[in-house]
Amino acid sequence: MSDQLIRAISKDGHIKATAVSTRALTERARQIHRTLPVATAALGRTLAAASMMGNALKEDGASVTLQIKGGGPLGTLLAVSDNQGNVRGTVDNPAVDLPLRPDGKLDVGTAVGHEGTLTVIRDLNMKEPYVGSVGLLGGEIAEDLAAYFVESEQIPTACGLGVLVDRDQSVLAAGGYLIQLLPGAGEDVIAKVEGSLMAAGPVTGLLRSDPDPEAMLRRALSDFDLEILEKSPIEYRCYCSRDRMERALISLGPEELQAMIDEQGSADLTCRFCDNVQHFSKADLEAMVRGLQKKM
Repeated sequence: MSDQLIRAISKDGHIKATAVSTRALTERARQIHRTLPVATAALGRTLAAASMMGNALKEDGASVTLQIKGGGPLGTLLAVSDNQGNVRGTVDNPAVDLPLRPDGKLDVGTAVGHEGTLTVIRDLNMKEPYVGSVGLLGGEIAEDLAAYFVESEQIPTACGLGVLVDRDQSVLAAGGYLIQLLPGAGEDVIAKVEGSLMAAGPVTGLLRSDPDPEAMLRRALSDFDLEILEKSPIEYRCYCSRDRMERALISLGPEELQAMIDEQGSADLTCRFCDNVQHFSKADLEAMVRGLQKKM
């Protein structure tokens, strides 16, 4: 089954919810960045979260960037989503390897770290992007994201994220959900949501039994009658291009470009999101220098 995102609302008007299945895009990220299991889990959770948040933006060209700096051995986790929920991401140290937790699960919290921040950058094609940041609670990502929505946006939120890694280090299941209370929902609704989520169990268990995010959401919110608003495919998608990389080189200015020509003769630029390499020859760089000098 291909990766998919769904959005839903409860028919009583008390909650809205988004869910994603992201096994294929998480596996794609693992292959690009050659992540070991704990890095795969942390990056996969971040990608799923960014996808759900990006899809909530309806402006064409809008994007969400999720940045997690927890002070742990993984370094910075970064995921960027477009307004359809397609994502790309990186992790500073993909080869981090940690012992399993006592319960046999990957120790994502320790790998991410507990002393740092979760930052959300929403670019809505306005003059300045919206930036919100909260301190990390535990580095497991889902609870940190729920805290962000409560602290920064005053929206009571339940978040579940999960990545299950196979013995050969490939991704068996990945995805998550975001469940948010709408105005007018009372304490009784919160209690119903909490009870329903507890009965459903972890995200990875739900996705292993059925990779359809709608099935996961209906089980996670079994006490509610849901109306599905949207179903759409999502993927690991990078927007890098030779033109973008050329603009990055030009932004260095004629002096730095000339120094690059003198020292290296050419330049190879690698996209940090997809490992795509673009080669710029000495002639390419010299043409950029001439173009800049004409404008001076």
